[in-house]
Amino acid sequence: MEENVLNKIIVFDVWAEYAHFRKFYTTTSPLTFSVPPRTAICGLIGAIAGLSKAENEYLKYFPFEEAKIGLRILNPIKNTIVAQNLINTKKNKVKGPGMNLITQRTQIRFEFLKSPKYRIYFAYIGKNEKLLELKNLLMQHKSVYTPVLGLSENIANFSFVGEFEIEQKNSCDFVSINSVIPLGQTTENGILFDYNAEYFSERQPLMLNIERVAEKYDDIIFERNGRPVEVKTKNGYFEIYGKEKEKIVFIE
Repeated sequence: MEENVLNKIIVFDVWAEYAHFRKFYTTTSPLTFSVPPRTAICGLIGAIAGLSKAENEYLKYFPFEEAKIGLRILNPIKNTIVAQNLINTKKNKVKGPGMNLITQRTQIRFEFLKSPKYRIYFAYIGKNEKLLELKNLLMQHKSVYTPVLGLSENIANFSFVGEFEIEQKNSCDFVSINSVIPLGQTTENGILFDYNAEYFSERQPLMLNIERVAEKYDDIIFERNGRPVEVKTKNGYFEIYGKEKEKIVFIE
């Protein structure tokens, strides 16, 4: 990409059998966000590109001004509850083979997303060499680390859609947006609801520092089945000139 000029964007799809993006306010019965927070998408992109997770180093490469990230729902959001047996690894110190010797277990009910599939839009105008090579890895269907959707057991697959030209546009009217939408980017009364659609809003962290402390939150608006949402945006939107003209806003 041309340095400091947002004119192209990488698009790829990601999916898995299950996903879990833990809501920060849940404890004994973990609930999941319906869509991955921007912070989770940063981790996914970092895993594919090979950014180190040591001391959360990868987080410093995704500031809003350098890493533009958007998300579209491709499969309807479906939730399921799965009971999992958790073991206390601190009290049960077993060396080598013998996990079967652990008797203290706690069964917890986890909420998972069933058959999730998303489209990720990523435009990078920074200088990190590994992120600049992301396109080549996606095209070859390669990743440096294993991509997952939330938890380590939720191994994800992905496919490269393409690299397309992108253009910022402005409109005073309602625009049909394909991506999820941060509420802070809409005008007052700037959402046109369709009574046949299913709208949801989730408060999510948008940015973490390297201490994993959230620096910004916003309410993310989306339609459960992935249908476009009619909105009036404060700062315009972006049109992608791919196989279909998708209109998105970035999560920031």
